[in-house]
Amino acid sequence: MKFETDLHRAKGLGSAKRGLIHWMAQRVTAVALIPLGIWFVGAFLLLIFAPFDQARLWLSSPWVVTATILFVLALFYHGCLGMQGIWEDYIPHEGTRWGVILATKFLGIFLSLVSIVSILKVYLNP
Repeated sequence: MKFETDLHRAKGLGSAKRGLIHWMAQRVTAVALIPLGIWFVGAFLLLIFAPFDQARLWLSSPWVVTATILFVLALFYHGCLGMQGIWEDYIPHEGTRWGVILATKFLGIFLSLVSIVSILKVYLNP
C-alpha cells in the first residue's frame, strides 16, 4: 500500500501540463481572433450586397487569402478547444466524453478543410 497524496498522483499523469497547454491555446487563439475577426466581419459587411465578381476580386489578393485561412484555422481550433472544455465539464461518463471530444475534433478538422478548399477554389479559379 502506497501513501501518496492526490496531488502526487496527479503530477505523475501529466494532466496539469495538458490543462495548461489547453488553457494557453485558448488564450492565444482568442487573442488572434480579435483582429482577424474584426477584419473579416468588416470586410464581410462591405461585401454582403456586392456581386460575386467583386467578392472574387477581393479574394484574389494573396494577403486576403492568407488572412482568411488564418481566421478559419483559428476559429475552428478555438471552437474545438472550447467545446472540449464543455464536454469535459458536463459529460460524466469517460467513454462517452472521449467519444464526443473525438467526434468534435474530427468535425472541426473536416469543416476547416472544407472551408480552406472553398477559399482556395475561389482564389485559384480565374
